[in-house]
Amino acid sequence: MLLAESVSLLWRAGDAAAERVLTMGKVQNLRLAARRIDGVLVPAGATFSFWKQVGRATRRAGYVDGRELREGCVIPSIGGGLCQLSNALYDAALRAGFEIVERHAHSAVVAGSLAAVGRDATVFWNYIDLRFRPASDVRVEVSIEADSLAVRFWGSADAPKAADAAGAPTASSALRPVPTGDCASCAADGCFRHVALHTGAISLGRRGFLLDGYWPEFDAYVSEVAERRDVMFVPLRGRRRGNARYGWNTQAVDVAREAPLLTLTRSLQSRRVAGHGAARQRLLLAWARRLADDYARRLPYDVTEIVVMQHLLPALWTGGHLGGRTYDVLMTGLPMRALQARLDDAAALHPASPTLADFRADADLVEAEERALAGARSIVTPHAAVAALFGSRVVLLPWATPAIDAIAAPGFGTGEPALVFPASTLGRTGAYELRDVARALGTQVVLTGRDLEGAGFWDGVRVARAPFDAALGSASAVVLPAFVENQPRRLLQAASRGVPVIASDACGLTPRPGISVVPAGDVDALRRSIEALARTGVFA
Repeated sequence: MLLAESVSLLWRAGDAAAERVLTMGKVQNLRLAARRIDGVLVPAGATFSFWKQVGRATRRAGYVDGRELREGCVIPSIGGGLCQLSNALYDAALRAGFEIVERHAHSAVVAGSLAAVGRDATVFWNYIDLRFRPASDVRVEVSIEADSLAVRFWGSADAPKAADAAGAPTASSALRPVPTGDCASCAADGCFRHVALHTGAISLGRRGFLLDGYWPEFDAYVSEVAERRDVMFVPLRGRRRGNARYGWNTQAVDVAREAPLLTLTRSLQSRRVAGHGAARQRLLLAWARRLADDYARRLPYDVTEIVVMQHLLPALWTGGHLGGRTYDVLMTGLPMRALQARLDDAAALHPASPTLADFRADADLVEAEERALAGARSIVTPHAAVAALFGSRVVLLPWATPAIDAIAAPGFGTGEPALVFPASTLGRTGAYELRDVARALGTQVVLTGRDLEGAGFWDGVRVARAPFDAALGSASAVVLPAFVENQPRRLLQAASRGVPVIASDACGLTPRPGISVVPAGDVDALRRSIEALARTGVFA
């Protein structure tokens, strides 16, 4: 159960430019220290030490200039701002009734801080520490949201408390002065405490775009919202290297960083794994974490807003890199929990399928994505089914329309009506539903992908085989009754060429002339839609 918590704000309204730079530094320092403390287990009777857990705050360890209160003044200092964390730990320890072994008050009281109520604890490497001792086992949780720091202690409901559980402050705030100066704003350059603040190229906050595989919809969005001072991370600068898979418009920003070695290694490993199945999904998840971690290590601390692709989000969340930042998510598909529920439903409909139940993500990963999505400022997507899950937070993008290079003629081969299936034969692409309808109606199906549901799957159906582009040139209709489809590119290509499209709602399209949408898994609705299309003369 929750024994105690302490929550404090990260940002101060009305800070001057130099003060905001130091606050950004403080937040960066808190992000680093929080990772060292979050999840720590303190056994009953053991002593928690702030410095033993966090270690020395050095530039080499990633710490930067932040706000430090020293000798009554606020000065810039490497690791400055960590006292906000020690304050919160002390405050929560008092609330939980822990024995306070060591605590030191600040030399001055910053308005609005815990020092104003005498519940502060300053720390200074390596001789001024915060130490406390719980009487029962405790787990420490430290979380940083966009605008707040929270410390929580979790333990047993019957945890005993120390005799001084009320935690009376050991130094009255009334006896301590307010800071007499601030190196970020005062003009007392000759003061012996003064430290010059060199902001250099650090901005007052900018966006970071963390991207992977190219989506034209997201590229248009990023190009529209990006400013020159923002920073973009991509696997490769695809336009410069002639690689359309990563063809992002990196010219929208002055700083674009890539990860060529990671990208090459991922590509080589991916080629060795089957195109579909559990092994490939595990590989993709592992590489998403590696790429996200690589981006995060190089993310400037003055990035206060992040725009990130969905599959990179869980690693950023679990690594604590989103703390103190707002973020928007470029959603490429359903959240993992919703996706796996949909696959479970499909597997229940088709228990003989070897592909529908072959893989489910680790529960911790699913939870991490869910918690991260809950904290996102906005969800950006062209996918209608995904957008429907997020209400007012959604920025719904239009699907990119493929260029029209030809007008399709009705019929296939000798002119016999045919439905083109623009995917591999898989349970999640709706192959079972299309097979059932094709058998019942006696309609020919043109297969454009691999058979992955086993030999003889299409027995009882008249089938032909052709590459999609060739099949599309003489298709009667393109049909994809999928349970999962993130990028309906082939459906959009067909619609742009005037070929009728029948898609499930999982494909992310909205109904319009030329595009019919049916519920995923609904064989009767699929049959009615195909019959209605036939009555228009398309199959004649």
